Order: sequence, then C-alpha cells, then structure tokens
Amino acid sequence: MADEGRPHPRLTHTDDQGRARMVDVGGKPVTERKAIAEALVVMSAATLDLIFDGVLPKGDALGTARLAGIMGVKKTPELIPLCHPISVSGVTVDLERAETGVLVRTTVTTSDRTGVEMEALTGSAVASLTLYDMIKGVDRGARIEKIRLLHKSGGRSGEWAAG
Repeated sequence: MADEGRPHPRLTHTDDQGRARMVDVGGKPVTERKAIAEALVVMSAATLDLIFDGVLPKGDALGTARLAGIMGVKKTPELIPLCHPISVSGVTVDLERAETGVLVRTTVTTSDRTGVEMEALTGSAVASLTLYDMIKGVDRGARIEKIRLLHKSGGRSGEWAAG
C-alpha cells in the first residue's frame, strides 16, 4: 500500500482493459543501447577454490557459465513473453571471484528500437543457474542472490544507474 492515494504510471505492456500486449516500437528511432546486469552466486570458500583452481569435478564451470549466459541473452525473447526480438551486437559475461562467491556481470549492446535490460538480466540469471548446476554436487548450500540491473543507456529515457 505504499502508493495508496497516488496515481500509478501507465503500464506499457497492458492495454486499456489491463490485458498483456506487446508494445509497438516500430515508430521509435534506432539508437545505441547498453545494459549491464549482475548476480551473485554465493558458495563456500572450498567451492570457490575448486572453481578458480580449475579442478571442479564437472569441469570448467566459468567457461560453461559464460557460454550459457551468452546463449541466455540470445534466447531472451523466447523466454520472456513480451520481449521483442532484437539485434544484439555484443555480449560479455564476466565472472569474478568475490568474497562470498562468484559475481556474474553481463553487458549487452545493440543498435535497435528497444533496450537490452531484459537480455542483460537473463544473461546473468542463466549464467548463475549454470554455475549453480556445475557446483551443486559439491556445495548443496550454494545460492543465487542479488540479480539486478546496474546500468542502462540509450533510447528516450537516457541513462540510468543503480544507486
């Protein structure tokens, strides 16, 4: 009830009757767009060592997760019903050792009529799920946390960064 009494902004993915619809972006200009999202896969220090020493029983977890993240970006419109298929021009999935696990950061770029936020978020989510799959046999307590958008630029709304 935090917004009680205040008008709600119009949701772009619903029509006047509240039914889901795909937004028509045909009249929007093509612009350079970029989004960065991240997720944290939390695990034990012993599991981190296995991953970064390259001795995990299932194999190269980082390489496998990186490829899965890229594939996730490319499959986003098939997974998220109202996302437009767009021409992705670049994807990087970086996995770095953090104090409590592996930080997965996905950067996606395009020149198109709509943004790549969902693609970046999907890339980080799929890479994180893949990393979890690679370590679940040695670390049942592993978990995925903090999937979030960090930055977006391009388009009518311009630049945005997480606080």
